[in-house]
Amino acid sequence: MTSPINKPGVSADALVPDSLLAGDFDIVSGSVTLISGQNLARGSVLGIITASNKATLSLAASADGSQVPNCILADDVDASGGDAVAPIYKTGEFNEAALTIGTGHTAASIRETLRGNSIFLKSVMGA
Repeated sequence: MTSPINKPGVSADALVPDSLLAGDFDIVSGSVTLISGQNLARGSVLGIITASNKATLSLAASADGSQVPNCILADDVDASGGDAVAPIYKTGEFNEAALTIGTGHTAASIRETLRGNSIFLKSVMGA
């Protein structure tokens, strides 16, 4: 359920804390159109399909542009029934263990690409 104030990570008018955010770097959010046929969780690493400018889970073996990690999904989004507008993080510091990374990618393999977009992956250690 999306909050009336439409803030990522907020549902039913209450903050739902998780371990995705991992630092003080300014977060810039935005939105993309998530291509149909997907039901993705907050923290999914997305790539952009060049021909349609729509987002999908970034898979290393893709050859449509989406193989390049671009942004991080800010909320759970169900696009299984059709394209859906999805909130994203364009910049920030994120816990790499909390990400959903597509097949063929690892945190190590996407770190530098995301860093070019001011998305920084951190290994978060518990107290």
